[in-house]
Amino acid sequence: MSNVLAIDTATTRTTVALIRDGELLMALHHDDPIAHGEVLPRLVAQLLEIENVIDEVVIGMGPGPFTGLRVGIVFGQSFAFARNIPWRGVCSLDSMAAQIESNDFIVATDARRKEFFWAHYLNGERINEPQVALTQVVERLTSPIYKEGDLYPSAQFMSRLKGDIREPIYVRRPDAYPTPKGVTFRAMNAMDLIVVSSLEKVVYAGEDPWSMAQFKEELASADRYYLVAEKAGVVVGYCGVMIAGDVADILTITVDPALRRQGIGREFLKRLIDWARNKKVEAMMLEVRVGNDAAQPLYTSNGFYPLTTRKDYYGPGLTALVMRKELR
Repeated sequence: MSNVLAIDTATTRTTVALIRDGELLMALHHDDPIAHGEVLPRLVAQLLEIENVIDEVVIGMGPGPFTGLRVGIVFGQSFAFARNIPWRGVCSLDSMAAQIESNDFIVATDARRKEFFWAHYLNGERINEPQVALTQVVERLTSPIYKEGDLYPSAQFMSRLKGDIREPIYVRRPDAYPTPKGVTFRAMNAMDLIVVSSLEKVVYAGEDPWSMAQFKEELASADRYYLVAEKAGVVVGYCGVMIAGDVADILTITVDPALRRQGIGREFLKRLIDWARNKKVEAMMLEVRVGNDAAQPLYTSNGFYPLTTRKDYYGPGLTALVMRKELR
């Protein structure tokens, strides 16, 4: 027999539940956006009157407003530590999504500041990292949206999730990032074509890489904009964007595999966004392979949201996620 205490304070609702061997014994909640710290101990005390032996604590790790979210996390961790029992964290949005019987939908909770925390789900799987965006941006998405108020994190479903998140999910990105150390950025020119096409073949081996002739044609097009990144005088990355009507379409952001996770891709994206804004276009678009866990968080943290998918876009069985960012 296993008894699980589940706790979530990621929304305006404080939710607790006691689950035994997967079956709900009791669930309690209280709705008040500023009362998590006051009501959580009282709700848990009521559960312990039913069953005082707890074998595991499951905690909703967000995303959520900082203060309320921290109440549930700190309480749950402290409870587990005091009783010398394990705890694990799960995504609060996932516990909401588990209640929905649909193949394509979005879950959104109140992030204050006229914003939503949200995630997109396809066929029962979350396809993007939790993120934050203006409410009007989320409401433009074509998939059905289930908002806080329609449903809340379910402590019972939390216990069924397999995740073990150890850090709170804070998705508000900082206003500024340091530029990559020792890296300079400039416009691509014809002298870069040999190095760029060689790097393309290395990074996209077996994925139909662009030829030097294609790069030369791209560079000659007036509606394109290409940059390279250099470190110690060597080209270590490149990116490109084109104008298509009222939209700027990102064509590539490529970084030498040996120099990834140093902020080069983020700086490329920032510069492409700035260029597009100067062109007065309405939005930016891009495609990213579903399952590319390195690239998707970069795009979502910069305000891109899923728009649709394109099956077999990168080859048989390789689906592209089409993403958009509003610039007006």
